[in-house]
Amino acid sequence: MKLGWIGLGIMGSRQAANLRRAGHELTVWNRTAATAEAWAAEHGATVAASPAEVAQDAEIVFSMVVDGPQVQEVLVPAAREDVLFVDMTTIGPEWTRRVGEQLAERGARLVDAPVTGSSPRAEDGTLTIMVGGESGDVERVRPLLEIMGELIVYAGPLGAGQAVKLINNAVAAANAATLAQGLLVGSAQGLDLDALVAVMAAGSGASTMLTLKAGPMRDHDYTTLFKTEHMLKDVRLCLDEAENADVPFPAAAAAADALSAAVFRGHGSDDFASLLEAYEGFANRRL
Repeated sequence: MKLGWIGLGIMGSRQAANLRRAGHELTVWNRTAATAEAWAAEHGATVAASPAEVAQDAEIVFSMVVDGPQVQEVLVPAAREDVLFVDMTTIGPEWTRRVGEQLAERGARLVDAPVTGSSPRAEDGTLTIMVGGESGDVERVRPLLEIMGELIVYAGPLGAGQAVKLINNAVAAANAATLAQGLLVGSAQGLDLDALVAVMAAGSGASTMLTLKAGPMRDHDYTTLFKTEHMLKDVRLCLDEAENADVPFPAAAAAADALSAAVFRGHGSDDFASLLEAYEGFANRRL
């Protein structure tokens, strides 16, 4: 198929590469033109001068950028009759529905398909992808999503994929925050952290965050898999949705405070395991 791709960051560059390896023709655009040129030279793609040019000949256009305003900025001017846009950015249901309405006014359609899984899973095509939109549109893009993801979950109408993604990320952030606090308490007691982690991994304290973040936290290694500032954005969006639904989410609110403190300490572009730094600051001790 002739596909378009907008946004070649940490995740988007790897997802687009999987589509290219599967034999699809890609026209790509990135805000930093040099990034697009380098990616196209490596993978064999056409570089567009603008998002509108990406959609000129494409049947389906994917986007993976930063936030709602950016999605609106790149997709709405690119909209044309009968083009199906698939936004994989995490922007929340409200922004998704707003952009969807603007695209519909131009005869285009939108599917929201945010992902969960860090850059290694984007690279090997094993992401989990939550999808919202008209069922016919979703089935049309499903074969392409299956190239990028291992688990494709249809969540419901437009925006439902976003809502599921936000809750998932808020729970993950709260889990990571709890892990950081547990490690710090264990360290303060002089415990063998190898023993602590082994017991948690084998018992009811086991979690994906334990598997992924305990080692990096203990080493203070914040090599970026998912940026702290991006996780903070997602958790804040989830808290907005929870407030709109008149439901409290105190665990997510506490995690947002820690993420915000980590960003303030200069870790915005680091992996969100850096929220440990916030709790170390509160405790005035290093892990």
